Amino acid sequence: MACWRTARSEARDPDRGVGRPVAASGIFAKKKTGGARAAGMTEKRGSSGRGQRDLKVRVKSAKGRRLSSTRWLERQLNDPYVKRAKAEGYRGRAAFKILELDDRFRFLVPGARVVDLGCAPGGWCQVAVKRVNALGEQSGKPVGRVLGIDLQEVEPMPGAEIHQLDFLEDGADDKLKGWLGGKADVVMSDMAAASSGHKQTDHLRIVALCEAAAQLAFDVLEEGGSFVAKVLAGGAEGELQKILKQRFEKVANVKPPASRSDSSEKFVVATGFRG
Repeated sequence: MACWRTARSEARDPDRGVGRPVAASGIFAKKKTGGARAAGMTEKRGSSGRGQRDLKVRVKSAKGRRLSSTRWLERQLNDPYVKRAKAEGYRGRAAFKILELDDRFRFLVPGARVVDLGCAPGGWCQVAVKRVNALGEQSGKPVGRVLGIDLQEVEPMPGAEIHQLDFLEDGADDKLKGWLGGKADVVMSDMAAASSGHKQTDHLRIVALCEAAAQLAFDVLEEGGSFVAKVLAGGAEGELQKILKQRFEKVANVKPPASRSDSSEKFVVATGFRG
């Protein structure tokens, strides 16, 4: 179950992070590089129907850059969620996934105690801090707690308590409850196992990871709590669904708008923990 060790940084996951180390540094420093042209890019103009011109960045292949990297870079530069994340100060586009899930299911409420498993680099924690009122900015409403854990070091953020911890190790549940001062109201996970390039293998790995996260949630959740986690569609998640339906009042499978249409990921949202 240690397969998640190499896959938790948004900097390496195109859905978890805004950036990726693919020789893209300096692309937006137009004064020094000449903008898109210096990065081997061209702008395609088209009509938006609103009296303005839409610009779509086309990335040209460069020596030493793989075609897959070129396509990834082009997709990132044209992704509206990547642009919104930069504009709104989120650490990755994945922040909008948890925002959209919470808009629908309302599990991040003021006063809630939240555990984010595999939180690097912190986009989900950022959303949770605001919605559970961890900083006490919503006057007259309960103040929540946000606890993020990850194998790697995560840059601190106001309102969240971050710890380096392997949630699979013995005693991890007791450590979490100790840090929280009790049980959690929400356990959430956007973890993904390192890609092997084999679709079915990757599916099995992420289902196993999600099952481990669910088992931890059973140990640390307060009665009535919620569990939110990413899985990949592929057929092996049936047993996980069965277990969750036994332990929670409601279980939904959702693909939020921020999830890329060409991705097989979906999210399981289980609410009303029976204890």
